[in-house]
Amino acid sequence: MFLRRLTPTITIGATAIAVVAVFAFPAAISAQAAPGNGGPNARSGSASGGVVGTVEKVSTSSFAVLTSASQKVIVQEASSTEYRKGTNSILASAITKGDSVLVLGIVNGPTITASQVIVQTTGKGGSATSPAAGVVPFRRGAPSAAKQVGQVPANYSQGSGTIVSGTEANKATEAALANYPGGIVDRVVKLSNGEYEAHNIGVNWPHHIFLSHDFKVVGAF
Repeated sequence: MFLRRLTPTITIGATAIAVVAVFAFPAAISAQAAPGNGGPNARSGSASGGVVGTVEKVSTSSFAVLTSASQKVIVQEASSTEYRKGTNSILASAITKGDSVLVLGIVNGPTITASQVIVQTTGKGGSATSPAAGVVPFRRGAPSAAKQVGQVPANYSQGSGTIVSGTEANKATEAALANYPGGIVDRVVKLSNGEYEAHNIGVNWPHHIFLSHDFKVVGAF
């Protein structure tokens, strides 16, 4: 069995450079409003978010995840990263190629520094081969889908709200990805009415997923 030993933070930083050199930066993310790119609703810096997908390759202190919309994400692990399968804690070495996982943590473009890695059972949207529910995968040169489903908060404007982290961001990210797997939630904001918006990149649709105050998805565009 491939055994990984998590190393100190300074080593993780060096590993990240090596890993990114191996895995190409996803075209969809570089072409869209990733954090700091200056695009619509762009915000500088990294923020809490996550991704759901299939483990494609495992390396020391990191692994690659492929989403159902064919986006590749590098997951950086740390000594503080928590690992679970269902409600049970597992070891970092239990994460293997082919696992369907939900990763929560700090998102910076195509890289996530994981706070939690949750191995999922099949049929929860994690598999790279499972259909994304209504998600339009990114295709270079193709216009983004102009459609809206459900409810969008009244007077909402792109860029509004306050970026949240911790439990709030994790619950919103998990709910958003359960309904719309395939993209990468790169930040969660709390709106003035107490609802949430999960900003979704790496797909042509949806880019904005709205959740109620109790983290139920109510709309998207």
